Amino acid sequence: MLLRETFYKRERQILSPYAMLCENTKGRRIPIQESDIRTEYMRDRDRIIHSKAFRRLKDKTQVFINPEGSHYRTRLTHTLEVAQISKTIARCLALNEDLTEAAALGHDLGHTPFGHAGEAAISSFFEQMGVKKCFLHNEQSLRVVDKLENGVGLNLTFEVRDAILNHKKSTTPLTLEGMAVNYADRIAYLNHDIDDALRAKIITIDDLPEKCIRILGRGHSERINTMITDIVIHSMGLPELRMSEEVKWATDELREYMFSQVYVGSAAKEEEKKVKDVIFLLMEYYLQHPQQLPQVEKENIDKDGLMICIADYIAGMTDKFAVMKFQELFVPQGWALL
Repeated sequence: MLLRETFYKRERQILSPYAMLCENTKGRRIPIQESDIRTEYMRDRDRIIHSKAFRRLKDKTQVFINPEGSHYRTRLTHTLEVAQISKTIARCLALNEDLTEAAALGHDLGHTPFGHAGEAAISSFFEQMGVKKCFLHNEQSLRVVDKLENGVGLNLTFEVRDAILNHKKSTTPLTLEGMAVNYADRIAYLNHDIDDALRAKIITIDDLPEKCIRILGRGHSERINTMITDIVIHSMGLPELRMSEEVKWATDELREYMFSQVYVGSAAKEEEKKVKDVIFLLMEYYLQHPQQLPQVEKENIDKDGLMICIADYIAGMTDKFAVMKFQELFVPQGWALL
């Protein structure tokens, strides 16, 4: 018996009736021969981990741009925390962990440099230029795995692609594994952003809303444990994932607090005022010099349009590379005798 068949048998025996069995996948847009030793979701996970887009996440902002210190989150460490939380939920509810992990690892591949400030800047540039399209990182993540990575995409399974696209709070994935990633993303960023804001002394633990802390817990791990446990308890044996009304309220209130005190207008966000200028100047430059785009982006211009291809290139940049290109193109360089 092929090892793959052993995995299929094991999934049938131990997973929830609401779990997505790998043998029932809707497959890939381009069919490929199955592996003898890996399921299709295992292969998706491996394709994502070995991609360039995944490696670039280590140099992309989560919340704090270029912070001093090694303990602040990056987009990569955020992704790993989402994977850990979502796999815990999946294991407790007997869902497909391989599908969950693949989706979690791929959910932010399309995120821009400089975090959500970069995303907003590209959208703002689109609007200024009359492009009737909002740039959204979840849609860009799907575009990365469908087309941009290596010029051909990663050809992932339908279920992983759906979970990547629908990991935002306002969307609903088709699988419970996708729902686990959706919840885990919110749990991860809310709690690690609090941790980073405390480290940066933007807030203190006593500043957090008292009622939320009473419900969720005072410590970082305590709050995460409360949220995960609540989802597991209230989703057991159901065809959907849910939180209790109390924990959902406290989580939403804590999120509102972070928006008002950290995400918008805090000292940590001062440098974001410069992000729009950097993104706008880069976008304008490549509009005027499309021949300087990388070959992969140039090959897509006829089909997708120049503006979209420029956004592809800039969204794929790390913070460091975006700053380097800005300096190269717009900051006077010292003269040297050749």
